[in-house]
Amino acid sequence: MNVQNTTESSQDVVDILTLDHRDMEDLLDQIQRSPDAEQRRDLTDTLIAEVMRHAVAEEMYVYPVMEKRIPGGEEEAEHDREEHDEIVQVMKQLEEADAAEPAFMDRVHKLDELLRHHAKDEEADQFPKLRQRISGEDLVELGRKVEKAKQLAPTRPHPSAPHSELFHKTVGPGVGMVDRLRDQLSGRMTG
Repeated sequence: MNVQNTTESSQDVVDILTLDHRDMEDLLDQIQRSPDAEQRRDLTDTLIAEVMRHAVAEEMYVYPVMEKRIPGGEEEAEHDREEHDEIVQVMKQLEEADAAEPAFMDRVHKLDELLRHHAKDEEADQFPKLRQRISGEDLVELGRKVEKAKQLAPTRPHPSAPHSELFHKTVGPGVGMVDRLRDQLSGRMTG
């Protein structure tokens, strides 16, 4: 575990978030290829947990930096928060859906579309701006903060929760702890 944390902490935030995107896309592909409803459910639960961790970490640390350091960053961060809202709504529907029903896969396809669009925007536009405007050392430090936030973040969608740095830093760890306890008690797979 320490070796993994050391390795992760030397990556910059852009590398970490880009790798998250690839992992999410891989999970989406696995869900869509799986003929087994139980496996689709487990993979979807894992995906939801990963997306939540990623989104909360971005909202806690990346978006505030974008707002301060990138021209037009406030508008971009707000746009991303709105996309997160839409993603959370679809994940909540998926969480409540029966993986054996056709509507489940319709929601998976919608989530796939939303996540790939969001990742493409970040990777094509925002990540290059972060690398351009922020020193390599600061990007690595931001990456460390993101990794730590992902460990404490909620693993389930909470559509009524605000997408704010303050909420995630004060209330979020408690919500994350409750989510992880619920995951353990229910046997829910979260990665």
